[in-house]
Amino acid sequence: MTAIVSITLENEMDLVLAHKRSMKVAERLGLTVATQTTFATAVSEIARTVIEHTDTGILEIGLDQYKTRYSLVANITFEKEIRFTNADSGFYYAQKLVPEFELSESANSNLITLKIGLPRSLKLDPVKVNILKNHFEEESPLNAYEEIKQRNATLNRLATEKDEELRQSKLIDEKKTEFISVASHEIKTPLTILKAYTQLANATKEPVSDHLRGLLNKIDIQSNKLHALVQQLLDISRIENGNLQYNIQPANLNEFLRGQIAVMEHILPHHRFEIILGDDVQVLIDELRMEQVMANLLGNAGKYSDKNTRIVLQTKKTVPGSVTVTISDEGRGMSPEVMTSVFDKFYRAKDVIKSHTGLGMGLYITSKIVTDHHGKIWVESEEGKGSAFCFTLPLIIEKNERES
Repeated sequence: MTAIVSITLENEMDLVLAHKRSMKVAERLGLTVATQTTFATAVSEIARTVIEHTDTGILEIGLDQYKTRYSLVANITFEKEIRFTNADSGFYYAQKLVPEFELSESANSNLITLKIGLPRSLKLDPVKVNILKNHFEEESPLNAYEEIKQRNATLNRLATEKDEELRQSKLIDEKKTEFISVASHEIKTPLTILKAYTQLANATKEPVSDHLRGLLNKIDIQSNKLHALVQQLLDISRIENGNLQYNIQPANLNEFLRGQIAVMEHILPHHRFEIILGDDVQVLIDELRMEQVMANLLGNAGKYSDKNTRIVLQTKKTVPGSVTVTISDEGRGMSPEVMTSVFDKFYRAKDVIKSHTGLGMGLYITSKIVTDHHGKIWVESEEGKGSAFCFTLPLIIEKNERES
């Protein structure tokens, strides 16, 4: 059947639509007034009976072709559990109005088909049927109720499409995360072996030329970079799966930060580090994960600023129960647009893509670690004047502090 009109049967207002639309289709086909009325009445009787039992019925009016003969058809679909009885007079009355009446069952629903054969004098063909279908698709609503109904149907369709898009997007993300995890693990094994052989070669007591030892050192440096990249990919995968693990322990913040600066002074020997630490405080942290945070923030400060410029590490109690750690540099800074996206996964500013390597994972992982420590992270920056990355950590409140 070629559907011309479709109406959901939800309430009595839909009876009016069912009757009027049946009349309109029959009229457009050029049937007599008597035939129009007979067909529309039969459709209305079945629609009324279905609405009395459920609000999920569906009426479709269209044309069915058998060889060269066309029929006007109304299909009413409703729930399989519904059974009509002698009390449903409309069901039995409709059978007397149309030449062909059929009740059929499928696995999930019942279907009533009303059919009237059309005279060959109408000279229907696929082209005329398509014109008729387009006419009713473009026709204005019959009343305000139908207009609202059509708008709701459109909104529901858009919502369904959006839900499907989100489902597909989530599925793609899950597959991508799974691939990253598997690929990272596969890369990690040969990389570990490569590093081990490089270290063995460096530690050999056999004579090695300065040129060859320089090459071994370069291999080791690049292996470390690749290892860090693989570790970031694994962390991304763990974050996406909710499996980023922490071993939270009490720690002295100032002592921890001094240790991080001591390490970074060797990694960034051409920068001047300045430490301005506030009161000695105790915090609950996973030291290995917070080392990632400090290495990334201090490393970025050096990466995006010139040699011999300052990198300042500062701590300060700003709000009750927490401490703020600030790492500032004298580098290139960033625009307001970049600041709004700098913590997004895989984000890289356009002006640094060509000049600096990276995949845009570090700050995303950093922000996740800080958030999982019940802290907040943000950036303050001005182009050409450097940047300051700030994050908070909750303090361990001592008993005497609580009582005071």
